[in-house]
Amino acid sequence: METTTEQTKPQVRSEGLVIQELSSEVLIYDLERDKAHCLNQTAAIIWKNCDGKTSVSQLAQILAKESGLPANDELVWLALEQFSKAKLLPDAVKQSEGKKPMTRREVIKRIGLGAAAAIPVVTSIVAPMAAQAATLFPPGNPCTSPAQCSSGLCTSAHCV
Repeated sequence: METTTEQTKPQVRSEGLVIQELSSEVLIYDLERDKAHCLNQTAAIIWKNCDGKTSVSQLAQILAKESGLPANDELVWLALEQFSKAKLLPDAVKQSEGKKPMTRREVIKRIGLGAAAAIPVVTSIVAPMAAQAATLFPPGNPCTSPAQCSSGLCTSAHCV
């Protein structure tokens, strides 16, 4: 779907997700893909307001008001691109034709280094299935690789 900023009214997925809101971030577990996502404060504000009724420009205004940081459409598009890559949107959203998505570096150059804290960040990890997690060794057990340890650390042939 190619559209303009004013016409784009993104809506996040709600099905198949477990969502936990914390004071300054949102944790999302995707049950369909066994992936966990952590949204920083900027991404969380955008996520909470992607209701299918609010345009990208309106999301930028909400972000500026709630965060107290400079915000613009590019920040919202950056977050939407990350949501899309993480499969947190039911449909992919694209900027209008001829406009390519900006990278984090380009956004920082545009809004200034002092506002880098406003950059939306979605951190994702693949969560092990229950059967996989149960096979990991607790600290102190012998191991041959970090993948065997519940902590992910194997030193001197023992889980740390």
